Amino acid sequence: MQKILMLAAALLLGAAWTPDRPVRVMVGFPAGGAGDLTARLIAEMAAARFGQQAVVENRTGANGMIAAEAVARSGADGLTVLQCPMGTMTISPNLPGQRLPVDVTTEIVPVANLALSTYGLVVAANGPYKDLAGLLAAARAQPGKLTFASAGIGSAQHLSGELLKRMANLDVVHVPYRGGAPAIIDLIGGRVDYFITNLADVSGQLRDGSLRLLAVADDRGHPSFPSTPISALVPGFSIAGWFAVCAPRPKPGEAIAAWAAALEVGLASPTWRQRLLDNGLTPNFEGPDALASRIAANRAQFKALIDGAGIKAE
Repeated sequence: MQKILMLAAALLLGAAWTPDRPVRVMVGFPAGGAGDLTARLIAEMAAARFGQQAVVENRTGANGMIAAEAVARSGADGLTVLQCPMGTMTISPNLPGQRLPVDVTTEIVPVANLALSTYGLVVAANGPYKDLAGLLAAARAQPGKLTFASAGIGSAQHLSGELLKRMANLDVVHVPYRGGAPAIIDLIGGRVDYFITNLADVSGQLRDGSLRLLAVADDRGHPSFPSTPISALVPGFSIAGWFAVCAPRPKPGEAIAAWAAALEVGLASPTWRQRLLDNGLTPNFEGPDALASRIAANRAQFKALIDGAGIKAE
């Protein structure tokens, strides 16, 4: 009953504003990844809710900051939003030496969360590592020999690897790539040992058997990819991502409520929920206040990790 009342309230709040022309969903990452997938789901939900065409625009670069800048400069008419992932909103603002075209802490505001992203430690299926215990043992037996991949310095994958390195007391080498796709190719090819990334980006490879999931990075896990948590061997280890909608500041409160309602109504659809689950994401609606709290908590978590590890932008 409470969920029904909340949904009704969201519908009423969103009814005060309706766009009179097409809307845009900006995404800072190329087609094919989790960011692009969620941006297209957001666009479909918006089109269904608003009765207007919803266009997805990929503005890649700078860990999503190129798209964030475009949204920040788009104006306050409510027609343009950002598909804002965890890295763009919480890691980049804390990375020393990174020149940012926009301050996401002041120029971009939270609207609603769409999904949580389970991170997992994956290895090549034809490689030597069959379980997490074996990988950790190999890393400790060969200091400085094993390598972990990331989508770039300061990416969520990089910080996940650094967190495991610190908490498990490992001497391993970070190998940054220009995005997740080349990292996955080298992982499958045996040129790097492991990769901690969100399951949405490797769901296809896990299903076709080219990658093996050794452990998930938080105790919540994912129903489509069951595995033991890293914390079972490294107590306290936890990384979880998310994919949300953000907007330029200032934006009319009615427009924020309308976009939030579009996502909440969309996530009530079994079809859209299943598409998220099939791609390694867990449907998880959160309104503006709850998303703001999540962003603040992640910023504090990653700032401590970045400062402790001495990570700087390239």
